[in-house]
Amino acid sequence: MQKDRAAIAKKKFGQNFLRDETVLAQIIQSMPDTPYRIAEIGPGLGDLTKYLVDVKSVTAFEVDTDLCKHLEHHFADAIATDALTLRCGDVLEHWKSELLDEPYDLVANLPYYIATNIILKALADPACRNLLVMIQREVAEKFSASPGERAFGALSVITQSVGNAEIVIHVPPSAFEPAPKVDSAVLLISKTANRNDEGFEDFLRTAFTQPRKTLHKNLTARYDGTSLAEAFETLAMDRSIRPHQLSTSDYHRLYTLIH
Repeated sequence: MQKDRAAIAKKKFGQNFLRDETVLAQIIQSMPDTPYRIAEIGPGLGDLTKYLVDVKSVTAFEVDTDLCKHLEHHFADAIATDALTLRCGDVLEHWKSELLDEPYDLVANLPYYIATNIILKALADPACRNLLVMIQREVAEKFSASPGERAFGALSVITQSVGNAEIVIHVPPSAFEPAPKVDSAVLLISKTANRNDEGFEDFLRTAFTQPRKTLHKNLTARYDGTSLAEAFETLAMDRSIRPHQLSTSDYHRLYTLIH
């Protein structure tokens, strides 16, 4: 199974197997120094898993039944000693409010098509303490962007509301087989709180509905004009300001005022 990765990869699962040993080593070196168990989503052929089980206990979730069989065989010793717990099936079906019944760090090469959803669920999961995930570079930039940057948006504010995010490794398509058509990046998010305010996130979606328009214009589609005027005046905020120009703390203050 290891010989022809491109033939093994299934498009419906967004599989791109990370084969670059240097990048794999960098991921291990970038892991948070914590006592927590590791949750790995989409272990694939086990390229990262083989390093993870050497340093911590791992629970891996794999949706592809063929790859599950491969992992069960290849990691039989690790499974027998409880270094690896393998759960076959869709991780989202396992994932209620908490993915594991103990504190954990999420370390994974995530399939692009579910990466954003997985990260948002982990940010809301009180058992998840840190995330170190390989995702599409453009998406990583949205999670880690600072105010004023072009990529700054609702995902940036949500992330900064619960912790700190940074891109720690940039990864070219050549590191994978088959090679994706886009660049990737390893994103590290260190949590200090949990995502749990749906009202605030609805507010953010409205604020960033049309990023090129003014924040005030976007918000008038949903909120009372008088309340907005008073909030902008209280915060000494110009009505011409664009959504990406506010800080995360500004968004929290504005949300509190108009609610």
